[in-house]
Amino acid sequence: MKTFADKIREDRRLVMLRLLAEQPGYRMNSSVLHAGLHHLAVHATRDDVATDLCWLKEQGLVVLDDVPEAPGLRIAALTGRGSDVVGGLSTVPGVSRPTAR
Repeated sequence: MKTFADKIREDRRLVMLRLLAEQPGYRMNSSVLHAGLHHLAVHATRDDVATDLCWLKEQGLVVLDDVPEAPGLRIAALTGRGSDVVGGLSTVPGVSRPTAR
């Protein structure tokens, strides 16, 4: 059975993917992702964002690149698989399924 914390984490991951899907080029840095979550009233620490980005990368939903000039800052880019999850075309355990619009 999922805990409330599990549900919050799954929802946060979906919101992160949606934020990436809305950007030209489907890319955003981790700091702006954190700000986007905050703006949408999704509680997340910078560590939550970093951890979720690594997890999303392991699932093949994003690609990550480090920014050498800014240690700790990463650029996340949505993959085709990540786009399918945002669009509800596929599901990944650990990411909430989007509701129909």
